[in-house]
Amino acid sequence: MENNLIVSPSPHIHGGDSISKNMYGVIIALIPAFLVSLYYFGIGALVVTAVSVIACVGFEYLIQKFLFRQEPTLWDGSAILTGLLLAFNLPSNLPIWIILIGALAAIGIGKMSFGGLGNNIFNPALVGRVFLLISFPTQMTTWPVPGNFPLTYTDAETGATVLSLIKGGSHEFPTYTDMLLGNMGGSFGEVGAIALILGLIYMLVRRIISWHIPVSVIGTVVVFTGIMYAVDPYSYANPLVHLLSGGLLLGAIFMATDYVTSPLTKKGMLLYGVGIGLLTSVIRLFGSYPEGMSFAILIMNAFTPLINSYIKPKHFGGK
Repeated sequence: MENNLIVSPSPHIHGGDSISKNMYGVIIALIPAFLVSLYYFGIGALVVTAVSVIACVGFEYLIQKFLFRQEPTLWDGSAILTGLLLAFNLPSNLPIWIILIGALAAIGIGKMSFGGLGNNIFNPALVGRVFLLISFPTQMTTWPVPGNFPLTYTDAETGATVLSLIKGGSHEFPTYTDMLLGNMGGSFGEVGAIALILGLIYMLVRRIISWHIPVSVIGTVVVFTGIMYAVDPYSYANPLVHLLSGGLLLGAIFMATDYVTSPLTKKGMLLYGVGIGLLTSVIRLFGSYPEGMSFAILIMNAFTPLINSYIKPKHFGGK
């Protein structure tokens, strides 16, 4: 009888966590990367971000108010965060009408079609991003050159990304310093490696996320690409290039760690992260797309229920 679990009557101590607190914590962690994007891509980054956030918030309000007939929950921060993450996955010269379509796909298909926050199977921002990539491949793979500020943001001079250079067999990349600071082409929210790492440190210190998913994703990509580079350094880029280019850091830190679509247990998170890292590496090295992060996360989102069913968290009071 000495092993009986004793639960005292209320009041209990509140842990202090809430949906809105964590959502706004992630938004704060994205600020350094947003500032980097403004520095390198100017008004284009601001326009794309503003349109994406306003559209996601607006579509969620309309769907909740007029389709679900329920009180809108706009201020929990989830729609704002979806809009930010969607914008960070887009080129800074994307026309407004395409951004609106992406926002509708993210909120309407990726989130609200499953019943809203907490019910969605897939990361909503990535649903919007992949929807646009498949529907508008030319516009979604036309990357502005950093530091080029034309009168109209959609007329920005464009160039290749590091991953597209790798896919084309080139061995001439931006310097490591440029890749760390964000002076390279790509989705404007993914280019500033240092800024994204600062966001990771902030979320780890505030315990918004744990280290398991980011470390397992990044570690798997580094190990896999490192093995391929050791086997054939002429055909494959070194792992540091893969680490600092594309959406690896943005995806591993801010997208794969989504509470709803990632596993519940630490072991499950590690397995989930390894799966994302392997899929990303395979698509990058052997697939037709230069980047595989978005596809890898969405595929592993689909496996999250299976992971949770086999690697279950300890029940309340269990050993």
